[in-house]
Amino acid sequence: MMPQLGFLPRRACAALLSQMLRPPRAACLPAVCCHSQVAEVMLTSQLKPHQEKPNFIIKTPKGTRDLSPQQMVVREKILDMVISCFKRHGAQGLDTPAFELKETLTEKYNEQSGLIYDLEDQGGELLSLRYDLTVPFARYLAMNKLKKMKRYQVGKVWRRESPTIVQGRYREFYQCDFDIAGQFDPMIPDAECLKIMCEILSGLQLGDFLIKVNDRRIVDGIFAVCGVPESKFRTICASMDKLDKISWKDVRHEMVAKKGLAPEVADRIGDYVQHHGGISLVEQMLQDPRLSQSEQALEGLKSLKLLFEYLTLFRITEKISFDLSLARGLDYYTGVIYEAVLLQPPAAGEEPLHVGSVAAGGRYDELVAMFNPKGHKVPCVGLSIGVERIFHIVEQRMKTFGEKVRTTETQVFVATPQKNFLQERLKLIAELWDAGIKAEMLYKNDPKLLTQLHYCENTGIPLVVIIGEQEQQEGVIKLRSVATREEEVIKREHLVAEIQRRVSQP
Repeated sequence: MMPQLGFLPRRACAALLSQMLRPPRAACLPAVCCHSQVAEVMLTSQLKPHQEKPNFIIKTPKGTRDLSPQQMVVREKILDMVISCFKRHGAQGLDTPAFELKETLTEKYNEQSGLIYDLEDQGGELLSLRYDLTVPFARYLAMNKLKKMKRYQVGKVWRRESPTIVQGRYREFYQCDFDIAGQFDPMIPDAECLKIMCEILSGLQLGDFLIKVNDRRIVDGIFAVCGVPESKFRTICASMDKLDKISWKDVRHEMVAKKGLAPEVADRIGDYVQHHGGISLVEQMLQDPRLSQSEQALEGLKSLKLLFEYLTLFRITEKISFDLSLARGLDYYTGVIYEAVLLQPPAAGEEPLHVGSVAAGGRYDELVAMFNPKGHKVPCVGLSIGVERIFHIVEQRMKTFGEKVRTTETQVFVATPQKNFLQERLKLIAELWDAGIKAEMLYKNDPKLLTQLHYCENTGIPLVVIIGEQEQQEGVIKLRSVATREEEVIKREHLVAEIQRRVSQP
């Protein structure tokens, strides 16, 4: 406890303070000291640590962001639409941990493995944040010895890459996956995945789109007949996967200058990757003298021919393009691969949106076997919806056209024009909540009626319930429409039914 300095002589006061505040080996305070000086020294000694604290910048980590209530409304609408489509096709929900054993994820993504976030060992296990939802799903199937499953999953994934915020690319982002696991007749599940992609992209009303389709067996066949060493298949495939972002000239330069591919081999690959079309191109490639030398390529082309038959029955072939430049760089794909891109030009007043693919997927028949000690295979095919990129597009369009978003779903506001009616408002709002009606009120004893009505207008609440002395005496309630400002007197016992009737109307 501080001694009572006010009763000490000045000289004694200074001496005592010198002992109290002096750091080791520091000079003593001046011998002359008054009470105001004592207070100033004490205050300075308390504030000094805070003054020396370095500047702290409040921000989100690079490649991440907060979502405002307005943004969350838009995101939830997108997710609801996507998930409802997955459920319509019979998928079951699944969730897996945000992190996996590091060995679970390594060697599954080829050149992308360097983008995995590793976690510091804090519990005797080496862990990594999941890179996608596909590898954890394959691990789940193998661990639980499941041979058949149709599932969907929505969750965050993390990739340690340079984020491009303007293109809707982040280090932390959501994926929405749909997968069919099991041994089935060829191309039926694959066709359903493409049908789902069409349904979702059409339902989100993003504009015209195109789904590019290829087969990894065709890609590997092209590499083989063009003279690519088998040891370079995956790394050349990763370069080819960049054709949707950079020109063939730049991709060729990377293949030759950075990955050691012979220039003439790269040129042969270039002869193929320029082609895209429909079923007629599949027929043309089946007759190609060079490509027909590859059994792998022939298998892939025959699969695509069958796939187009099913897509014709689904009436979606006008949205599908056989594109020989499509590669899908992930290492685990084994068969059909696909990727959806938007074709819609920007509307008047809109900036061009360069967001890359908005959905992608393919067949991966070997991945589950990598987790099985006996190497038992579970064929799989699936797709992933690029929620972040779609959200970026919708958000930009809303800004362009000045669309407003309501951030709550409140249906009714409980108000009063008089004082001392808090208890009656609490009774009334409890009745509405118990009836399943979404209701709000101001957290004040005696709010002004105008303040309450302005709140409803600003937040978009459609109905206001007004109770006062007269209404209480007569056993009625006033029900006010915020949009028209019309009021109707309703019997107290009929209020819930009347509100439910009104909110159920479109």
